[in-house]
Amino acid sequence: MAEEVMMDGALDYKATLDELLQRQDIDQFREVFLELHLYDQGEYFSETSEANRQIMYQFLSPQEIAELLETTELDDAEYDEIFDAMDARYASSMIQEMSLDNAVDILKTLHKTKLASLLTLMQQSTAEEIKALIHYEEDTAGGLMTTEYISVDAYSTVREAMIQLKAQAPQAETIYYIFVLNEQKQLVGVLSLRDLIVAENDEYIEEIMYERVISVNVADDQEDVANVMKDYDLLALPVVDYQNHLLGIITIDDIIDVMDEEASEDYSKLAGVSDIDSTDDSIFATARKRLPWLLALTVMGMITASILGQFEDTLSKVALLAAFIPLIGGMAGNSGTQSLAVVVRGISTGEIDEQSKFKLALREAGSGFITGLSCAIMLFIIICVLYRQPVLGLIVCFSLTIAMTVATLAGAMVPLMMHRLKIDPAVASGPFISTTNDIISMLIYFGLATTFMSYLT
Repeated sequence: MAEEVMMDGALDYKATLDELLQRQDIDQFREVFLELHLYDQGEYFSETSEANRQIMYQFLSPQEIAELLETTELDDAEYDEIFDAMDARYASSMIQEMSLDNAVDILKTLHKTKLASLLTLMQQSTAEEIKALIHYEEDTAGGLMTTEYISVDAYSTVREAMIQLKAQAPQAETIYYIFVLNEQKQLVGVLSLRDLIVAENDEYIEEIMYERVISVNVADDQEDVANVMKDYDLLALPVVDYQNHLLGIITIDDIIDVMDEEASEDYSKLAGVSDIDSTDDSIFATARKRLPWLLALTVMGMITASILGQFEDTLSKVALLAAFIPLIGGMAGNSGTQSLAVVVRGISTGEIDEQSKFKLALREAGSGFITGLSCAIMLFIIICVLYRQPVLGLIVCFSLTIAMTVATLAGAMVPLMMHRLKIDPAVASGPFISTTNDIISMLIYFGLATTFMSYLT
């Protein structure tokens, strides 16, 4: 039956598993379920009912549940629900089967009393290792690292190192990098598994290791850590303290999660929300996330409205001016948002350094001027043909060119200044820049219109 489920794409394995659980058919359930990929196991576990989960705890070992939970992304509230319903001894056994970094990430989502209970039920050695990691801030290298790595003595031979490797490998998260320590447990080198295998048995590790080790400090931000791993194409990155003692390693699977998290965070801020909305959020939770920015933008929108009120006389004399308000405001907002997106991405990826900031601002301003002028020329021709108002065309075109130039410059400068002040540049959201540019473009447009009013009437 397992082969039938795996091979027949039309057969719904979830319905099959539900039926097997209801029939209490442990052998058939295990056969079908354990044939699935871990990702599919996790998807089924996260979507099935609590009653089915309780049966699964009876049918599957803590190690099997641990393996699928390590591949499943759940919210903090979902972890709470799972551990509330799970037997404490079963839960502690399951946590002990996980890699330390994943175990710590899950335990951090639980209430302190529940965490203390689980640690009490664990083996003392595992509990001590978890306690050593759990106090690190979540968004730092310490919060990402695991202590399950392979290390060898710098003064040992290759033969001795292979013995150490075999002893440590079952518990290690990765065996492809072997980290070399001196007598003070300081990181002095690294070598790959390939280097170790091809070396002569009597060679010393210090003779074949690479001494220029790329590492990060335990307090470094996770975004900086991700950039280091990306720049150097590493599968694992050592984490050290201020005295260069090796504390742990960060593996590539954790960094992929970080990159996804950081991208989602930046996207949500650019969209003007405090956090990415989940499809499972309630109406009130979704509104709560979006409301702060919308209230701020409402206040800024009132500034735009008051500006229009100040130029009421100008509008009353030449009503046609109102027709181009959305166009000038919209084009300025669009160009400013484009510039903002380019700069925020450049800052987050590390492509923009101190030397290139001024050059980037000039490039964006120049780009805004050229695009604004191109659009303005086309708009001037259209206004002359449709409305036979060349003076109005010139006012609209000058306003559009200046507004788009200023907007692109603002879109570049605002995140650069925020970055300089140690504020997340993604906070300079698209709606914020668009509304700011609306204010600027209206001042430019009606200022020019008022100045040349005698030529319009």
